[in-house]
Amino acid sequence: MATPRVLVVEDDHTTADLIALYLRHEGYRVDVAHTGDEARARIRGGRYDLLILDVMLPGVDGLDLCREVREEGETPIIFVTARTRERERIEGLDLGADDYVTKPFRPRELVARARAVLRRSSSAPTPSWVGVGTLRVDEGRRAVTFAGHTLDLTATEFRIVHDLVAHPGYVRSRDRLLRLLPDDGRNALSRTIDVHVRNIRKKLEAIETGAARWIETVSGEGYRIREPKSARDPGGVSP
Repeated sequence: MATPRVLVVEDDHTTADLIALYLRHEGYRVDVAHTGDEARARIRGGRYDLLILDVMLPGVDGLDLCREVREEGETPIIFVTARTRERERIEGLDLGADDYVTKPFRPRELVARARAVLRRSSSAPTPSWVGVGTLRVDEGRRAVTFAGHTLDLTATEFRIVHDLVAHPGYVRSRDRLLRLLPDDGRNALSRTIDVHVRNIRKKLEAIETGAARWIETVSGEGYRIREPKSARDPGGVSP
């Protein structure tokens, strides 16, 4: 089952990064564009299962992009905008947008709307799991399996594993992982993540010797997930 690919088009970098973070945590593949012209080039260069468009963009605006996309096909579109007047919302929906979210918004609500739009779209199934090798995370069942065995993880450990597996090969900083903790980790120390990772490694190691190396420590930065080349591969984990 293919993982849906989403394009987030938002000129505010902080907002774009926040939307992308939550969508990736959900298991989607996400690209980001900050101008209408950049978005147009990305849309022409590849297939997307969902577009999340800001209306007011540098260059080509979101309404014009929506109009162009609708001339070519039925890719689902969600508008995200500070415009709140009913006339403007109706204009976006009349152009063919599938949903309309006004700022400020809750990221989890936007993700829920994206999930609903994708579920209604015949072109893009909602992802049920992400995986690297024999390590698989099923978001729907809130379950993690490794080498055919179920890992008994706490809720926080599950969130960390899901984030790492959803971004194989990419370093996830401690600060980023802290945001997955209750209250966005505001009351937790950075080293709290090290404790959780150590516990996850122990649970992997209990299933397969050397499996702790699946979670690699990147000194001074954070962690990333990778599948070791072999059980004897000495690289990967720092003390």
